[in-house]
Amino acid sequence: MSGPTSWQISGGGYRAVVFEAGGGLGDVWHEDRRLVQGADPARLVGGGRGQVLAPWPNRLRDGRYAYAGESYQLALSEPERHNAIHGFARWHAWRLRDRTDAKIRLGCRLPARKGYPWTLDLALTYSAGEDGLVVTLGATNIDDTVAPFAAGFHPYLDAGAPADACTLTLPAHTRQLVDERLLPTGSEPVAEPGPRILDGVVLDDAFTDLDRDPDGWAVARLEGAHAVELVVDGSWRWVQAYTGDTLPAEQRTAVAVEPMTAPADAFNSGTDLIDLAPGAPWSATFRIRRGGTAPR
Repeated sequence: MSGPTSWQISGGGYRAVVFEAGGGLGDVWHEDRRLVQGADPARLVGGGRGQVLAPWPNRLRDGRYAYAGESYQLALSEPERHNAIHGFARWHAWRLRDRTDAKIRLGCRLPARKGYPWTLDLALTYSAGEDGLVVTLGATNIDDTVAPFAAGFHPYLDAGAPADACTLTLPAHTRQLVDERLLPTGSEPVAEPGPRILDGVVLDDAFTDLDRDPDGWAVARLEGAHAVELVVDGSWRWVQAYTGDTLPAEQRTAVAVEPMTAPADAFNSGTDLIDLAPGAPWSATFRIRRGGTAPR
């Protein structure tokens, strides 16, 4: 019996493992330094490790929402908090569309189902080169009515040291506040958006109002024994930081820095929710790269 299907790509000193299961991302390396701590494809993925989160990231309160005058109920995939979490795409097999040594394209059709009666075609490209690992997610609504949509990714950045020996820089000016179910209750300004020492700091927080360069890119940076950067385009309006404190096996061994188009419960709040029109393509891109020496 063969094991789970995976592929490796490499280019520009970078190499990455990609999985058929969920289209997920495994380990990413630059030369001898691991930049992303991936999942073990032979085990059920926990903690969202490396997964594609669509058609929503994070949590939906009680799995219930209303859209265009209709009410919907999703299965409670996080029963301990009575939420629906992280969408469906992470549990589907993604089909290989084409592949070279440095690039791979995958596709996945999400069929309509109870609680989400729209059919989506998703496309995913991973490319390794001088700019790092470049990841582009695309979505097309092939139904005949507008669909609510949001997306995210769940990479665990690895700076060669445990979280307690790392510094995280998130160029964000607003943090979302949450309750005990990790659902939004409001927001507050980030007092110091510069580098933050993670020793003893527990994070499972979403941040927005990102500083961006003239082309719309924002850079989050984790620095330990080496530095790794997540660079997001303007479609990713939020970044979730999670120090992994609830993971029994890999607790605080890496830091999830997750690009998201919208925050938790966006199907109810409408915050940055995408109204995906029939036939209208959508895409978003981020990069993972090894960072240079930070200025002191």
